[in-house]
Amino acid sequence: AADGYKRQGGHCIAVDPWFIVAQNPEQARLIRTAREVNDHKPHWVINQVKATVADCLADSGKRASELNIACFGLEFKPNIDDLRESPAMEIAEMIAAWHSGETLVVEPNIHALPAKLAGHCTLTALDDALATADVLVLLVDHNAFKAVSGDAVRQQYVVDTKGVWR
Repeated sequence: AADGYKRQGGHCIAVDPWFIVAQNPEQARLIRTAREVNDHKPHWVINQVKATVADCLADSGKRASELNIACFGLEFKPNIDDLRESPAMEIAEMIAAWHSGETLVVEPNIHALPAKLAGHCTLTALDDALATADVLVLLVDHNAFKAVSGDAVRQQYVVDTKGVWR
């Protein structure tokens, strides 16, 4: 197994509980509630991104189409190359669909964007995204992102879902 699989659960953690709920709905109410809460988290993050973008637009005087948003990480957990059942991937898709400006994606573990994002996002190097993005959205706490010093994150418009930069 890959190193990432030795630590915590795999992509199936988001899927398998629904099989239990389907077989035993009354006994699995807590499991259902937990999955519903977790399944809603991407929408919560999107609301945070929209509020942060609104603040950036108000302060900068830019139009939305002039704003660059950088999403950091696509995997379902750090330091792997597996995009299956990834909430971060879903969030990047939703940002790209909603945002009229450029959506950058920084993902150190892939060399090409997945089909769902190709044509809607630009795969970008970490340093380039930090230098050009107006809004930063940290979705996965890869070691490469943890290694970025606080001084390198000069943007004040940051949605940090992992508490790495803020």
